[in-house]
Amino acid sequence: MMPTAMNLPAGISQDSLLEALRPLCWGAADILRAYARGEQPPHGFSRALSVDHGGEGPVSAADLAVNQWLLEGLHAAFPDAGWTLLSEETAKEQLTEGEPLPAEWLWILDPLDGTKDFLQGTGEYAVHLALVQGQRPVLGVVLLPEADELWFGLVGDGSWCENRTGQRGPVRFSDRNAEGELIMVASRSHRDNRLERLIAALPLAGSKAVGSVGCKVATILRGETDLYISLSGKSAPKDWDMAAPEAVLLAAGGAFTHADGRPLSYNTGDVRQAGCLIASHGKAHAALEKRAAEVMQTIDPGFQV
Repeated sequence: MMPTAMNLPAGISQDSLLEALRPLCWGAADILRAYARGEQPPHGFSRALSVDHGGEGPVSAADLAVNQWLLEGLHAAFPDAGWTLLSEETAKEQLTEGEPLPAEWLWILDPLDGTKDFLQGTGEYAVHLALVQGQRPVLGVVLLPEADELWFGLVGDGSWCENRTGQRGPVRFSDRNAEGELIMVASRSHRDNRLERLIAALPLAGSKAVGSVGCKVATILRGETDLYISLSGKSAPKDWDMAAPEAVLLAAGGAFTHADGRPLSYNTGDVRQAGCLIASHGKAHAALEKRAAEVMQTIDPGFQV
């Protein structure tokens, strides 16, 4: 069966949307790469890389510049679009705890996922854009500036990677699917004893530490790893951390769920994506869910996966 065109707000075509997103994303890459190298950013942004270490994590001038670039760019490209724009940097002003935004169509943006990695110079940072209808993503974009990779995912219609010239490359999931073969990608900065115990209890061939969630999911899409687990503790990832990577992975045929099989939901009135979340190439996903849920009942009885 041929894939059908994705559902979009009235008056917006898939082609026009993708054509608008490409220059916006590569412009964001240019801004971030300039800041990362101590160079003058394009598009008139200040060269000073100031950093605010308050709140839940650092916010740099690079976060704010890309946030402005993306929001203004989407407004300019689609001034009459029937959607709402939400980003990590505007959430405090836009959101009221316990109340979803009154929007059928919602963009959820993270202008710089992996700010700590960006500031530390690991190169493992990303830009996330996700278009959500209701509480589920229909489109995801994950930009990896240092790798010159722009991942698109149209849920129900496939995923692919583009470089700056527009050349496309396919998703390349690994063939690993048996116990003892799988390779896990885990967080470098958000780890605790429970996660270490969970990793040790799973039938894995190995694991590697990577920064941004977008970078982690890209390793699955390239076939370098097979699964990623997020385990919330004192803090939890937010909607803008997960929506775009989930969309790209789902569109590729992978899976991203809670350990009890529940799907992730967005714009619920609570932006936290708490619990034990599993992303994978999908080939052994049900077995991973079952094993992780069982292990968590031993490690942390009563934990809501």
